[in-house]
Amino acid sequence: MRFSYEPEQKRQKFSEIKAGLDDAESLIRKMDLEARSLQPNVKAVLLAKLREYKSDLNNLKSEHKRLASANSNQAARDDLLESGMADAMSVSANQRGRLMMSTERLNESSDRIKESRRTMLETEELGVSILQDLHQQRQSLLHANDTNK
Repeated sequence: MRFSYEPEQKRQKFSEIKAGLDDAESLIRKMDLEARSLQPNVKAVLLAKLREYKSDLNNLKSEHKRLASANSNQAARDDLLESGMADAMSVSANQRGRLMMSTERLNESSDRIKESRRTMLETEELGVSILQDLHQQRQSLLHANDTNK
């Protein structure tokens, strides 16, 4: 079954889906931090499951990005065609071409920013994980030092 939404409704639905994906990512990060603090036998099982969840989430994000890009491209085309119909004689092909190139550059810049943000979050997550591991190792060393005294 295909749903037919008005452009504004589509934008709203895409925003709702994006917010849901961001919430899911946040929850997975929290679950990952929680799982890392558990006993090794439980920790391994939960981390494996979380990797599956992360993979599923990344697939959903890719699909959302693909659909959102297709939707924004269609909306941009529709906007261009509407304005083109209104002033077909006054809008030159050169102006349309420049507008399309500018729109494409803007979309590419937005994608780079989103990708950079995603990389930053992954790096932050890795840093937190490393700090936790170092903390556990420090605790182990302190405990070993206390038992040797």
